Amino acid sequence: MIEVFITNVKSEYLSKEILKFLKSEYPQLKINFDLEDFNKPYPCGHSILRIEGELIDTTSIEQQLKNIGIECKILEEKKCI
Repeated sequence: MIEVFITNVKSEYLSKEILKFLKSEYPQLKINFDLEDFNKPYPCGHSILRIEGELIDTTSIEQQLKNIGIECKILEEKKCI
């Protein structure tokens, strides 16, 4: 299973810190970030958090990131203008 989230993480340093945190909490998951273009406000300007594994607790991951001030939600198919 693969889940894709959009986040407001803009810096490489912060993305690495979040990856370290998530990998310590969920060592069984494969997790990576793609930092994107931020010319538009969040959520259209965003970074991608991709998580792969057998069982992914999306609610828990979203909540943990929100608790540390990171906007995070499942990527929905939307057009940004």
